[in-house]
Amino acid sequence: MQDQHIPAADMAPSLEDLLVAVGRERNRQAFGVLFGHFAPRLKTYLRRLGCDSGAAEELVQEVMLLVWRRAETYDPIHASAGTWVFTIARNKRIDVLRREQRPEIDPDDPALVPEPDEAADRRIEAKESSGRLRAALKDLPPEQAELLRMAYFEDKPHSVISAEHGIPLGTVKSRLRLAMERLRRSLKDVG
Repeated sequence: MQDQHIPAADMAPSLEDLLVAVGRERNRQAFGVLFGHFAPRLKTYLRRLGCDSGAAEELVQEVMLLVWRRAETYDPIHASAGTWVFTIARNKRIDVLRREQRPEIDPDDPALVPEPDEAADRRIEAKESSGRLRAALKDLPPEQAELLRMAYFEDKPHSVISAEHGIPLGTVKSRLRLAMERLRRSLKDVG
């Protein structure tokens, strides 16, 4: 990055010529002239946009750094040097305003910690309970397991179960009660 002389024009180079020289050649002398020209104007502009003096100076530095970095993208056919530089300044000011309006987020804020998925917990518990119930049902005598299946899973009335199995209603009820007691004990031991 050698410093070269400012491009020669009839008398003094235009701001556009200086900006093109910065973009093509990284011409520090041309950038110094641009900085001297735009810095005070940018500060005044940014102060009018509501920046305090310190913030305006800081933004001027950021804008001129962007001018240096992006000078190769400048096209004098599309905009004057002043329009291009002041557009960068306006956009930087908008960025600052957006940052100021965005609320500060405290990552340790308990409100930001997601609640545990209770539905998922319940599904896991239900699956585990269902597995324990199936295992406990297998341990029952077959006639008790069959009566429980009919009464609770098929939702059949006790009188229908009595008729289908050809046993008295009292026997159906007592076998169901015994089966339920065994299930409770079995599930209590497991859970």
